[in-house]
Amino acid sequence: MERALSLEFLRVVELAAIASARTMGLGDGHKADQAAVESMRTEMDTVNMDGTIVIGEGERDKAPMLYIGEKVGAAVRDTGHAYPSVDIAVDPLEGTNLCATGAPNSITVLAASDHGGLLHAPDLYMEKIIVGPTCKGAVDLDAPVEHNLRAIARRLDRDIEDLVIIVLDRQRHEGLIQDIRKAGARIRLISDGDLSAGISTALLGTGVHAVMGIGGAPEGVLTAAALRCLNGQIIARLVVSKPEHEERLAQMGVKDGKKIYDTADLAPGNRIIFACTGVTDGSLLRGVRFFGDGVRTQSVIMTLNQRGVRFIDSVHLEQGSDVRVRAY
Repeated sequence: MERALSLEFLRVVELAAIASARTMGLGDGHKADQAAVESMRTEMDTVNMDGTIVIGEGERDKAPMLYIGEKVGAAVRDTGHAYPSVDIAVDPLEGTNLCATGAPNSITVLAASDHGGLLHAPDLYMEKIIVGPTCKGAVDLDAPVEHNLRAIARRLDRDIEDLVIIVLDRQRHEGLIQDIRKAGARIRLISDGDLSAGISTALLGTGVHAVMGIGGAPEGVLTAAALRCLNGQIIARLVVSKPEHEERLAQMGVKDGKKIYDTADLAPGNRIIFACTGVTDGSLLRGVRFFGDGVRTQSVIMTLNQRGVRFIDSVHLEQGSDVRVRAY
């Protein structure tokens, strides 16, 4: 699956990024998101697979988007041919508001696995701690913040004061932010995009040592898929605070709302592909760049079994008699 489909999925996220980038800075988040969704659906239907969306949008409001349970791929049209069964998690445009305002770190994202390889997470919030390979096994979701920061610092052979922790800038994180500052670590507050932030913990040179706080459960599954390929770790627990949350868990087949999930619980597949493309410039990827003869994109594609992490710079040329490609 990985060898056959990885470049196909790369094309899907590249074209979705280009479509949404054309709306960048227009102040219309719905338009940006819709452009990415429509592009993804169109391109995924050309891929030789029997695909099922297990993490998507429109679960609650039945919006005309990629929704949980939707069938995609060539098998939708060609019912007489046997195609590989693939579970797919998507965030067609992570950082919708970032794209709408032209802010950094908006990306298009897709993860795929063999059937049953991605947790069917309900669209709820999730407590998370995300760290890179060196710090695997060092953190505890129920431990005090200072304890976890000391454990991370020990593994990295540095002082707490040298750590950079990413936290979503939300009112719910006021106590967490105070605890991190009291312990002495530095904080990078972000308005959106905890998925790309989580990936950055597992990549050298990003200057990010952990992500802490509460974010979306679907983004947690996507992050786990990437971290399986990068040998990082996410530990997480669903936030269940209302009776309707319990109902949603039951609908999704989740029996224990208090369970602490590790990386392999969220993305247990034996074969995983993760692909994302930058829409706006960010710490992980450069954004889409338009020029006279075409479009340039930067993406990363990861595979679990092949142990491959490829950063790909693509030039998509327009039709013309005198096409020129500019090097860096």
